[in-house]
Amino acid sequence: MTVAKLVVCSIMSLDGRYAASDGNPLVLPMDAAFDAYNLERIRSAGSLLLGATSYRMFMGFWPAQAGNTEAPWVHREFGEIYGRIAVDVVSDSLTPADVAPWAERTTVVKRAGAEARVKELKGRDSGDILTFGSRTLWNSLLRAGLVDELHLIVGATGLGEGTPIFTGPVGGLSLVRAQQLDDSSHNVLLRYAVTAA
Repeated sequence: MTVAKLVVCSIMSLDGRYAASDGNPLVLPMDAAFDAYNLERIRSAGSLLLGATSYRMFMGFWPAQAGNTEAPWVHREFGEIYGRIAVDVVSDSLTPADVAPWAERTTVVKRAGAEARVKELKGRDSGDILTFGSRTLWNSLLRAGLVDELHLIVGATGLGEGTPIFTGPVGGLSLVRAQQLDDSSHNVLLRYAVTAA
């Protein structure tokens, strides 16, 4: 039986920051190459796994891009996929009103049940389980040994302070690929397999 992989995609600064000190990740260099790589990943995904903050932010923005004729084609396709892909969101605080626009394809999972749900999702063979953003969630799943790959895009920016990408020490990573992203003057992809918790 094929086992789905949990793949985490994130951008970070050269000094290992996920966001600025005010919590804003948009200070990082999310260029067209970053968008294209994320589109490549979501095309092969069977579902998304998000934390509540990322769910609200992404679902409030991306599905609407599908019909935005002024958006770049990458954003339109990304939005179209976001408009139909199954989403599991881990949260103890989301309300039915929060998920109402996407209720038919959203499964809300309590934090206490997150690990069991990921194990359940891995038992299917319909593509990767993909996580964007959701730093707190994926760090906890990484510690639990449930993340299979980390795709970290490193931007040529040092923030000096802010939110670190990892919530604690991390080991058991094996570098699979390191490359400058196509058509990017500064973003580098570091792709790791997680070999141990």
